[in-house]
Amino acid sequence: MPGLIGKKIGMTSVFSADGKNIPCTVIEVGPCVVTQVKTVEKDGYKAYQLGFEEAKEKRTSQPMMGIFKKAGTTPKKHLAEFKFDEEYNLGDTITVEIFNDCKFVDVIGTSKGKGFQGVVKRHGFGGVGQSTHGQDDRARKPGSIGACSYPAKVFKGMRMGGQMGGAFKRKEDMHRMAEANRAFAHFRF
Repeated sequence: MPGLIGKKIGMTSVFSADGKNIPCTVIEVGPCVVTQVKTVEKDGYKAYQLGFEEAKEKRTSQPMMGIFKKAGTTPKKHLAEFKFDEEYNLGDTITVEIFNDCKFVDVIGTSKGKGFQGVVKRHGFGGVGQSTHGQDDRARKPGSIGACSYPAKVFKGMRMGGQMGGAFKRKEDMHRMAEANRAFAHFRF
């Protein structure tokens, strides 16, 4: 399963053939450098470690600097392993062109961390109302979270305030439109 490392740049929109305005995520993908080659004889499996985005030498540890020097490249901020059918050598550069035959891609990443949030922002609750009689401190609260003596507990999965974002997310079968080293991906409708 080939893959590359990238970072989200922002959002835009494109018009489809039938005139629909479709939101698109702009992702800068690669170029990624092969920093390590894992072999079955040495590591027990075959994979390639790719590096993306330049890092400062003074912020890179000595063992990592040895890996980068062996690959003949500058230090990289992000490293990830991928399995490819093609053969690559240490120091080779891989670009988004490997996806030219693909129409859909899977995108994996970490969502933006929002910290501890209440139910209005986290789950889209409407609150219990601004102008009800005597409710001056309930505007953004969840309201009731269950009954009284029966069932005498709060059911699992009850939507409440808590940590929002900063989670591992995976979007599958996103339509890919390549433009140089940028990949425009959006949901398939």
